[in-house]
Amino acid sequence: MSAVLQVSGLRTAVATADGPLEIVRGVDLAVEAGETLAVVGESGSGKSFTALSIAGLLPAGATVTAGSIRIDGQETADLPEPARRRIRGAQIGMVYQDPMTSLNPMMRIGPQVREALTVHGWTAAEATRRTMEVLDEVGLPTPGAMARLYPHQLSGGMRQRVLIAIALAPRPKVLIADEPTTALDVTIQQQILQLVGGLRDEYGLAVVWITHDLGVVARIARQVSVMYAGRIVEQASVLDLFGAPTHPYSAALVASVPPMRGTDRGDLPQIGGSAVPLADLPIGCPFRERCPQSIEICAEREPDLLPRNGSHAACWVEPGDWT
Repeated sequence: MSAVLQVSGLRTAVATADGPLEIVRGVDLAVEAGETLAVVGESGSGKSFTALSIAGLLPAGATVTAGSIRIDGQETADLPEPARRRIRGAQIGMVYQDPMTSLNPMMRIGPQVREALTVHGWTAAEATRRTMEVLDEVGLPTPGAMARLYPHQLSGGMRQRVLIAIALAPRPKVLIADEPTTALDVTIQQQILQLVGGLRDEYGLAVVWITHDLGVVARIARQVSVMYAGRIVEQASVLDLFGAPTHPYSAALVASVPPMRGTDRGDLPQIGGSAVPLADLPIGCPFRERCPQSIEICAEREPDLLPRNGSHAACWVEPGDWT
């Protein structure tokens, strides 16, 4: 099966007083219909900029400088903005972390969902019918009454369902979710994960789930890409990542997840130091100063992402040689 979303060699830079600063450094991603790819990493690793680059929603001063972004076979990276706007929403939907800053507080829910449809050519009657339909699909009770409410009249979980409804209303092929459950309590978080998983399976969505939470990854994804310093350092199945990570950074992330069983959990391992600033990347591997497996070549050259034990990792040291 061919990928619905295919990203190759993606590079994104931000204009600064000292010249362009590269935030996304050669990212490759592929997601098939009905699959979820999780993109994991610390804050500042480039996850959200990767998502915004794919969706064509970069802030002012940020530009995709190289690479390919293909949605259902169509190249979108170099499209002019009017053409990109026609694809955004219709072919690719985006769900953000904070619904209170994403929803218009002055508009009722119904008009906000309908707007996502009418801008793509749906008639008023079609948009109204689809609004009721999609509010029901995302599990909001009494869609007719819900459509007349304002965002502040809804709970956090209900607002997040509205954002998902807006993203899915035009029936896109790709859904990007950028930390959509971070601000929710565990019970509501699980409901949102089940909702997105169910809609993915029902409609064959290709889902990219951006997160720093490996617990979420284990529940919703089958494939995972681990990002560090603007690039992917490991690509693996979720089972392989948790069972036998092949990059020291991935291994450290997995080790820092609290165990599910046992009362005496002890101290959790920590990743020493802090993430390297993208404006001051060192020569060689960006993770080397925090890495207990670092060897001489790590200070000389940055490794490519290469096949390793069924996964792919950007590391000079084989897992069997880790100390």
